[in-house]
Amino acid sequence: MLHVRFDSGELARLRVARRTDPLWEAVLSLHLLQNRQAALVFDPWRREVRAALERHRMVPVVRELMRLCPPAPYFPDFLTPGRGEDDVDAALERVLATPRRRLADELARVYVRGPVPRSVRWVAQGEAEALRWLGEALRRYHDVAVAPYLAAIRARAAADRARRGEAALAGGAEALLASYAAPEGWEYGGHALRAPYPLERELHLKGRALTLMPGFFCVRTPLVLADDSLPPVLVHPLSPAPGWLARLRRDEAAPPVAQLIGGTRSRVLELLEEPVTTTGLASLTGLAPSTVSHHVAVLRDAGLVASRRDGMRVLHRRTPLGTALLDGPVP
Repeated sequence: MLHVRFDSGELARLRVARRTDPLWEAVLSLHLLQNRQAALVFDPWRREVRAALERHRMVPVVRELMRLCPPAPYFPDFLTPGRGEDDVDAALERVLATPRRRLADELARVYVRGPVPRSVRWVAQGEAEALRWLGEALRRYHDVAVAPYLAAIRARAAADRARRGEAALAGGAEALLASYAAPEGWEYGGHALRAPYPLERELHLKGRALTLMPGFFCVRTPLVLADDSLPPVLVHPLSPAPGWLARLRRDEAAPPVAQLIGGTRSRVLELLEEPVTTTGLASLTGLAPSTVSHHVAVLRDAGLVASRRDGMRVLHRRTPLGTALLDGPVP
């Protein structure tokens, strides 16, 4: 279980990242290639990425990256230096600027109980050639395993950010933290956040701002950096629904649903996998709230969207019929 305690100042400094982070996504996706977690959601992605790695003759390179970053409760912090504000180039520059002592210390922790692979020892020494290899390997892997899926990643992250923003606007930082309680299984109360975690862990903020950052390839539990002296970040699962990859491919090929109900309404329907307000939809689509209301009303009259009142807000969500329409015919 993860425990995070807040004082009033730390609550006031709480922030939600603008987007996912390129290297967190690369590292977490690398973990998913080494296990079978969330098979229903990610197995189609695994098959597609493994085939792409074969085509690009990257399998040996990725095997070495896996040795640097195994899917274990601990993996090196230096590989994930960002908090959702960096592009790939800036993130890689920060990785390659890691001091030698830190490289050696963090990689030694990965293999504290066994022999250290030669490639890991090479990177741990911090030589320029090893770091150039690491930067190029991470970039090439990101280009194959993450970049082709950014449309789905960004859409899911934007919907999550709108949901968190609505909670914060309605009830401040405490309502924001409480918004993670379901379905993720977190608990917030008494200025303390508790969340499932691979081991018992307390995160000490020491007056610093905690960044809550979504992770598309983060599954089951949130993650924090191992080193408490680093700026605190908590990566939480975005939990994409099964079929996200098939839907992405259909979107790229002008899906039939867009031809039936129009591109804008198709986009609104796609965003309503989770409950969203009219204001949230306006933010996600760039449309005026009045225009969004019109499209939602048409979709609701067709039985594709359901709306319900939640206090002062009205939340809209796709119905099973709307999901069936998006998914298209079963082959």
